[in-house]
Amino acid sequence: MRAASETHRDREPNGHRPSADVEMARVLGTTPFHMALDASGSGIAHWKHDPLHDVVEPMAHHVIMAYNGTVQRMERRTGRSVAIGTFRRGVVIIIPEGSSSRWDIPKPVDVVQLYLPHAMLKRVADEAEIASPTDLLERTAYPDPITSRLLLSAADTLEGNGALDMLFRHQLTDLLATRLLAAHTGSPTTFQPTMGGLSPKVLLRAIERLRSDSDADVSLAALASDAGLSRFHFCRSFKESTGLSPHAWLRQHRLEQAMNMLRDTDESVVSIAAALGYSSQTAFAAAFRKMTGETPSDWRRRVR
Repeated sequence: MRAASETHRDREPNGHRPSADVEMARVLGTTPFHMALDASGSGIAHWKHDPLHDVVEPMAHHVIMAYNGTVQRMERRTGRSVAIGTFRRGVVIIIPEGSSSRWDIPKPVDVVQLYLPHAMLKRVADEAEIASPTDLLERTAYPDPITSRLLLSAADTLEGNGALDMLFRHQLTDLLATRLLAAHTGSPTTFQPTMGGLSPKVLLRAIERLRSDSDADVSLAALASDAGLSRFHFCRSFKESTGLSPHAWLRQHRLEQAMNMLRDTDESVVSIAAALGYSSQTAFAAAFRKMTGETPSDWRRRVR
């Protein structure tokens, strides 16, 4: 692979650029297999699209991609520079905010994309007390198994549960921003190890929030604010205290709730799914089976 040596950046204000999801829909000519966006335009999208021969115009977000399809060669032209790479699992593609390039990809593509506002990247840098520049480098089929694995996990982990999906997405976005700062800027950063967890009082308050029925209460922003910490430091301290990330803790709690209701009540599976915030019985059954190896109905028959 030959990396591009020159990057073209559009210097128009962000307000004149399309959001990443809008530009990707235009270029790819299809709808995403799955997409979850926040008000800021940040989000995660899973696309399966046909071969591509087109120019991606400057966007209002950084776009980070992890490839999940057939191994293939591709070409990316940025200004007068050409990057030729091989798409495979374990590589990433980064289109920095405001950059433009032509893509020639000869075969169908299966890719998971992160849309990241620069303000969010800078927030993570500020919270982690990083003084180095936060401009992302342009990457074309660049080997980075860690970022690739994190991003591809999003395609398998979104479960059709509003609170769980939102917490996972926010947590993953912050984690990916941390990884990008560490590996994909002009001055790679080393993060200091976590020093200590949450105080017992703050941890108890956080757990009470996670047990709430309100999606607003279990947002990462609300949890961190209530603890008097940044999102970055809250996640690290919560895991230091519990051994689990906030998302993993809430996922385990919802599984325990489901098991109690299946074992101790005669509520239907569809009613339990709705009570626990799942969008459908199918989404609940898939999440339950992923955690236990059994469907909710099979588990209920076995334990009663």
